[in-house]
Amino acid sequence: MQTASPLSALRSHLLAQGLDGMIVPRADAWQSEYAAPHDDKLAWLTGFTGTAGVALVLQDKALLFVDGRYQVQVRNEVDLQAWEIHHLHNDPLETHLPANGRIGFDPMLMVNSQFELLNATGCTLTPLADDPFTTVWHDRPAAPQGAIREMPLSVAGESSADKRARIAAVLDAKGADYLVITQPDNIAWLLNVRGSDIATSPVPLSFALLSRTGETQWFVDAAKTANLPQALLASLTLSPMEQLVPGCQQAANGKRILLDADSAPVALRFAVEQHGGEVCWAADPITLIKATKNSIELEGYRESHQKDGAAWVNFLAWLSHEVPARLAAGNPLTELEAQAKQLALREQQETFIEQSFGTISAASSNAAMCHYHSSDATNAALTADSFYLNDSGGQYVNGTTDATRTLSFGPLDPQRKLHYTAVLKGFLSLITLQFPTGSFGHQLDAFARRHLWELGIDFDHGTGHGVGHQLLIHEAPHRIAKKVNLWQLTAGNIMTIEPGYYLEGEYGIRIENQVEVIDGMPGFCRFASLTMIPIDISQVELNQLTDREKQWLDDYHQQVRETLSPLVDSEARPWLFATTAPVRVQVS
Repeated sequence: MQTASPLSALRSHLLAQGLDGMIVPRADAWQSEYAAPHDDKLAWLTGFTGTAGVALVLQDKALLFVDGRYQVQVRNEVDLQAWEIHHLHNDPLETHLPANGRIGFDPMLMVNSQFELLNATGCTLTPLADDPFTTVWHDRPAAPQGAIREMPLSVAGESSADKRARIAAVLDAKGADYLVITQPDNIAWLLNVRGSDIATSPVPLSFALLSRTGETQWFVDAAKTANLPQALLASLTLSPMEQLVPGCQQAANGKRILLDADSAPVALRFAVEQHGGEVCWAADPITLIKATKNSIELEGYRESHQKDGAAWVNFLAWLSHEVPARLAAGNPLTELEAQAKQLALREQQETFIEQSFGTISAASSNAAMCHYHSSDATNAALTADSFYLNDSGGQYVNGTTDATRTLSFGPLDPQRKLHYTAVLKGFLSLITLQFPTGSFGHQLDAFARRHLWELGIDFDHGTGHGVGHQLLIHEAPHRIAKKVNLWQLTAGNIMTIEPGYYLEGEYGIRIENQVEVIDGMPGFCRFASLTMIPIDISQVELNQLTDREKQWLDDYHQQVRETLSPLVDSEARPWLFATTAPVRVQVS
């Protein structure tokens, strides 16, 4: 039984260890966005359930840093008497470290780039040999033991042997003897496997060591691999996960070991340098290679989006009837009911596996928290006088989907219509853009914000992210955001486009399509929409749309209608035809 509060228990432990404080990140050893319950130390310590944050626990105060997506949510989840809330980027951790303090950290949870930044502040960073949470967290969930499955060649499009040979050739060219692979999605891609350790993230929590000649040591619980082909297992050397650091120490002797400074635990740097090895700092080459999808993967995305689009249309058609009917009966539909119905409709698609992330089903003011998740305590009704925002996606056998629609079920006030129109225009500005091949995401970001900026408003999150192939919903390295991203966009990259606007306590708006980067005019690229879902234009200020914007909407809706009409339920088909009619017909 846990007797003291988590914060008090941790403070007592640190005091006994002679430490002035500890850094507790929202990170596991793999830097997962969505951590398994066993590894979600920040949530246990603070109550904050978001996917990005870090805590600094001192004896006299405790500070929690979260980014702009969670500034509202964190204040609803955390004891504000115990925790100071700071912005992760605008008021970062490094500015609050005590200059003469002895601050503990888990070297398996901190990457080298973070270590270098924090170590330069003058405080004494002290790597901990033992995880204090094994002592203070008495009811800690067990470590995940999800089974690993094969990703067939017919879906992956390239054999694992060929992939390993490709990466080995990169190591040889760089003069590196080994690559330590610490990102589970890179391992999943390399070995053509998928895992089940973390809900919605089909990756195996494991590590790997790849030599320049292609030999691969896989640090994984062997029990998880029972369903994998023997031919694959025979081509690998399997070792328990706890042997990773000793394995790096053994490989280090006089060798050059490639580590990714932004994803590899700093514990591996210590292991290599202390055992006669040289660290070769470079991005894991798998990350960029994986981001350019082959023709089989691209076809899988397109097929999965057709399945997902059909589920969306069935859901939206149901909402269009159910919301007004339930309002008239005095029994309004709720967020949780809506997301349950949407999941049930997705599950009817034969290639659906699971959700690709927890659905954001947000009505009225709840939508102002852009990463809100409904619960029994917050479950709001869908009404006729505000927006309903739904951001959701699916893991399908051959692809991953992610889309957002903001809906209305009655006439809205002029301010809501003005803001919705500005978000739509930002969306259209970016999705219709043609840009030089090799452009960076940060160079495109302002196109999605211009119409909001003209109103003196903005949104505090990125505009787009990569999406894995039956893998992570947020895939590195590409990103469209204000922050500089030095990875060039080229044909074969999969991204999202998702501008929004959020008025705290009132409403939230976001429109999101998943897109494929394709070749445009010579030397240029453009976006082709993978998402096949009608866009609600019932609240758009039509006179603010240009002829080009109206034409894009009409062309897109025609494509959606022709693609999905054979796939949707018969009762949803009239709604599909009505909502994808030309713009002037829909708003007349």
